Amino acid sequence: MKVFGSTLIALWLALGLNAYGAMEGYARVSADGKVAVATVQPRATEAAMQVLEKGGNAVDAAVAAALALGVVDGHNSGIGGGCFAIVRWADGSVEALDGREMAPAKASRAMYVRDGEVVKSLSRTGALASGVPGSVAVYDYMLKKGGALERAKVYQPAIDLAEQGFAIDAIYAERLARHREVLAGFSGSAKVLLSPQGEPWPAGHKLIQKDLAQTYRQLAKQGADYFYRGDFARAVEKWMNDNGGMIDAKDFAAYQMHRREPVRSDYRGYEIVGFGPPSSGGVHVAEILNTLKPFDLRKLDNVSRYHLIAEAMKLAFADRAYWLGDPAFVDVPKGLISERYARERAKLISLKKTLADTGHGTPANAEVDLFDKHTTHIATADSEGNWVAITTTVNTDFGSKVVIPGTGVVMNNQMDDFVARPGVPNIYGLVGSEANAIAPGKRPLSSMSPTLVLREGKPVMTLGAAGGPTIITQVVQGIINHIDLGLPLYEALATPRIHHQWRPNALYLEKSAAESLRKGLAELGHEMKTLGPYGSTQAIEWRDGQFTAVSEPRLEQRNHR
Repeated sequence: MKVFGSTLIALWLALGLNAYGAMEGYARVSADGKVAVATVQPRATEAAMQVLEKGGNAVDAAVAAALALGVVDGHNSGIGGGCFAIVRWADGSVEALDGREMAPAKASRAMYVRDGEVVKSLSRTGALASGVPGSVAVYDYMLKKGGALERAKVYQPAIDLAEQGFAIDAIYAERLARHREVLAGFSGSAKVLLSPQGEPWPAGHKLIQKDLAQTYRQLAKQGADYFYRGDFARAVEKWMNDNGGMIDAKDFAAYQMHRREPVRSDYRGYEIVGFGPPSSGGVHVAEILNTLKPFDLRKLDNVSRYHLIAEAMKLAFADRAYWLGDPAFVDVPKGLISERYARERAKLISLKKTLADTGHGTPANAEVDLFDKHTTHIATADSEGNWVAITTTVNTDFGSKVVIPGTGVVMNNQMDDFVARPGVPNIYGLVGSEANAIAPGKRPLSSMSPTLVLREGKPVMTLGAAGGPTIITQVVQGIINHIDLGLPLYEALATPRIHHQWRPNALYLEKSAAESLRKGLAELGHEMKTLGPYGSTQAIEWRDGQFTAVSEPRLEQRNHR
């Protein structure tokens, strides 16, 4: 078995880095070699290993890890948020499980507009920022369908972590300090995340979350009904009523997990299985890879290869801004993932210079051939054939900054992923169209990209990432580096990354890249921007009868520079 240490979570641009202290155990393979796990936090990976020791499988391990992350990585994910999961069950079937947050019934198109202007803080902080959470519905479904253990055993490691506490590190403490003033404005948040004097807990403080432990206990006993039709839903309704929010118990009762049609495409003899709308991830991972198919990336020099990848990213993100949204509300053309469309878009790319400012394309039959109506990633796999990729989030640091009193649950601020007004960017700098406008019961567009790679119908790799819109481009580069360039999985993730999202019209390159690469891309006309180490990809590979588990290499780079 092969296991490589993990590294870094990064939220996009201004959200900075979320690295953990130098610790082993981010990615592990069980002693018998039958199960592999990769997460962003060693305690979450350990929780997964604990349920495996009790007889659990990859499904149990994935849910246990996700629940533990809600304790030790609560500023990024938790049951107050949402998720997308790609699950390949032991019988060979594949499901795409949509646990994306949903706008409440009282939401409206212009709910964040005041005096003709978008008030960005309303969609990012407080009572109006949250959608109805969906992760619990997905976890409950997964355990019922494919888990090997009773629910209580899967929840127990996370309950123990919440009740017994864990020592927060310098990065966690820095995030508390950064958001202290806002957190102090919400009593439930201040009770858990700040001292009695209103100060952020320092590094080394043992953070105990008894309310969250009790919430987990009730979920372990009652399942999703406790969350969507029981005391938790009523607690959220009460807080929202008292604080000018919109979500009520009826919104929770109306929430349903959706089984989506997986996005399937072929790349260099592999089948790439991704998540369809309202995720843009699967669509645009496929679109970018399809656009690059006519080019032999392995034979190109570094500058030309990175240039082509950047141009394909730019074209895909232009399409994302125009076409993508919740397929229950807008028409999302399947032609975006067709090879014919990609070939036409590829003709726009020149090896000699960057594209002039470009807009979206229009696939054939766009009107009729349609898809059916801060973040963390978890990857698990077992020898029985279960493979799980879950990307889960509350969006930005501590989501809406609201902990619902008495529950310990951090509520998301995923409403910011809607378009408050066309052309007005969200916190990640992404712009969109009416396709992603707010509507009651609608799910906002996402970049989450849980991905499964098959060869001759058998799973050989799974990967996914955290980091806002860079999720898509991280996954693409991981696939290219591994499949096209033949790099081992660890090196495929460690290679310097680029990111282009059309708006802003700039190419972001990690500062670890060679200066010759930066200069060469600039000479082709790219407006270059520099980023520190960014991204957080988790991946598992099955090759030659053994698992290799890798979690983001950049944490080591950050901690040892």
